[in-house]
Amino acid sequence: MHFLFAAVFLLVLTLSSTQKSARKCPKECSCDDAKLAVACVGKNLTEIPPTADEITVKLDLRSNNLQLLPRGAFVHTPYLTHLNLQRCNIVEVKEGAFRTLGRVVLLNLANNKIEILYQESFDGLSSLKELHLDRNRLEEIQPGAFTQLGFLNTLTLAHNHLVYIPNMAFQGLQNVKWLRLSHNSLNNLAPEAFAGLFALSRLSLDHNELQFFPTQAMTRLREVTRLDMSCNPMAYLGEESVSMAKLTHLSLHHMSLQDLSDQAFSHARLLSHIDLSHNQLRYLEPLSGPKELSVLNLTGNPVYCNCYMRPLKEWAAAGGVKLLGACVGPPHLSDEPLQAVTGPDLRCRSRDEALEEEEEENKGNGTVTAKPRQQVKCLPNCECDIEAHHATCEDRGHTKVPRGFPTTTQLLDLRGNHFHVIPSSSFPGTRQVVSLHLELCKIHELEGGAFQGMKNLLYLYLSDNNLASLDPKAFAGVPKLTYLHLEGNGLSHFPGSALLLLPNLFVLHLERNAISKLEPTGLLSSVAPTLRELYLSNNTITFVAKGALSSAFIGTLLLDSNQLTEVPTHALPEAPNLEELNLSGNPVCWVGSKAFQPISQSLKRLFMDQMGIEKVQLII
Repeated sequence: MHFLFAAVFLLVLTLSSTQKSARKCPKECSCDDAKLAVACVGKNLTEIPPTADEITVKLDLRSNNLQLLPRGAFVHTPYLTHLNLQRCNIVEVKEGAFRTLGRVVLLNLANNKIEILYQESFDGLSSLKELHLDRNRLEEIQPGAFTQLGFLNTLTLAHNHLVYIPNMAFQGLQNVKWLRLSHNSLNNLAPEAFAGLFALSRLSLDHNELQFFPTQAMTRLREVTRLDMSCNPMAYLGEESVSMAKLTHLSLHHMSLQDLSDQAFSHARLLSHIDLSHNQLRYLEPLSGPKELSVLNLTGNPVYCNCYMRPLKEWAAAGGVKLLGACVGPPHLSDEPLQAVTGPDLRCRSRDEALEEEEEENKGNGTVTAKPRQQVKCLPNCECDIEAHHATCEDRGHTKVPRGFPTTTQLLDLRGNHFHVIPSSSFPGTRQVVSLHLELCKIHELEGGAFQGMKNLLYLYLSDNNLASLDPKAFAGVPKLTYLHLEGNGLSHFPGSALLLLPNLFVLHLERNAISKLEPTGLLSSVAPTLRELYLSNNTITFVAKGALSSAFIGTLLLDSNQLTEVPTHALPEAPNLEELNLSGNPVCWVGSKAFQPISQSLKRLFMDQMGIEKVQLII
């Protein structure tokens, strides 16, 4: 018996030794068998080495010429945990390129030429914790691009070309703690841009083109403690701009702030550090709200130390707040640290006289104010910014759509006006516009071809108007439209015929309308063949007919707060990829044993709260 055991043991050792010596190493690479690592750095490779050993866990392919990552690119190395693809001239990542890499925890795609993140670009990376996409050419993040990355902790998207973040862009990243969006061209964030980032504690938005603090988007971030908004062209912070319950560190340096409300941080009570350095602030009132503030940085601001700064000094002294920075005047206090200035030093005859004295001093010492942002000739009662490609006439009382915006405009904001009717061809010369805001404009009619010529329009916001129906040709001329917001109108039927001209529609918002049923007209497959997300919350839907949800692509369906009395099981077989279904707030009393069987292979998130369910059989 002992002899047999020894023989078997020797045989195992022999086989192990043989396998070790037989491990494959691509001829262009160097291999470390002890660490199960393969490095092929700077070898001008045009494809992934197919001869790398199957048990490789670390693969370094930096500085090659791969250009394209095809589907199943890493099928031969399923045990990878670390993958480095920096500087590989990668232009496109095909859907399913990483599908076999369920063990990878770190993926580095920095310094490439990727322009678009597709819906399934990162499918298969179910264990990924760190993803680097900095220094690419990203212009678009398609909905669902990150839905498979539930364990991701860090996402870096810095130094790209992003202009706008749409709603739900980061859906699926429920464990991300740090999101870096620095050094992009962001000039607008959708209200739900950061929805689903439940664990996010640090957000970097510095070096972008945001002109206003994105209050709506930020209020969704309940766990963020550190926020960097520095180097954005904001000139003013209004009341309650920063409403973030757990925020402790806020960076607002090197902006264009000329004034801010004393109530700007009233809903950020845990702030301990506020960096307002290198702005254009002359005076500052005591700040209401923050109870834990320890440092207020005013370095590099033209602070004039007279009696109008006394309330701030007294407030800081009483609260133990350290003021960083120095006085620029009057002459006897020039360059005196703010922390060292005492109450008796802060005196003046009148505010006007003090400002006159300061202006005279600035003329004498050649003080240079910050260079204003370049403005262009704009329409009356509107504002245009050539650097941000942004034009706005928000809440200006217009009754007709203004014409004559700069031809380079990419974001056009007309919300809050009183248009009532949008005639045909209302937007000439706007072919570069990507995002159009028409919320709260009392619109009750869109004539056919209303948006004709807006060939690059991706985002259209028609929320909270008075639309009861849509002309079949209302969306003629906008073939690239991807996100359509029609929530908060009076639509009584699903606007199927109007959507026939939108072959690329991906997300459709129809919440808060008066739709009562979904008819079996094949509306999703024939009307919007690419539709991925459909939002029908808060309508009056009582019935979903068989065939009404016919779509191979639909992944998210929200039917909450309607009048359904049963689970629409008969309509579910034709939505084979449905991942999220919300039926909350419907009067469904009974759920049968096979209610969700048609989507049992795809369904990941099911919501059924506040329904008054009395009986549930085993759900298969």
